[in-house]
Amino acid sequence: MSLEARVMELESRLAFQDDTIQALNDELVEQQRRIERLQLQLTALSRRMEEAQGQMGIAQDEAPPPHY
Repeated sequence: MSLEARVMELESRLAFQDDTIQALNDELVEQQRRIERLQLQLTALSRRMEEAQGQMGIAQDEAPPPHY
């Protein structure tokens, strides 16, 4: 294999690796956005649950009745 062919093969591999790294980075960014949205939703749901418990007069440390 000639030197020129080897250099072209390496350049081709490098370009493919660059594309793969960019695609992986884009997916990682999107996953981080999803995680942040889910964390916000979880926080909101937690607040709503605490508010609902407060409105119903249920203390958080209060154990459920024995028939549960």
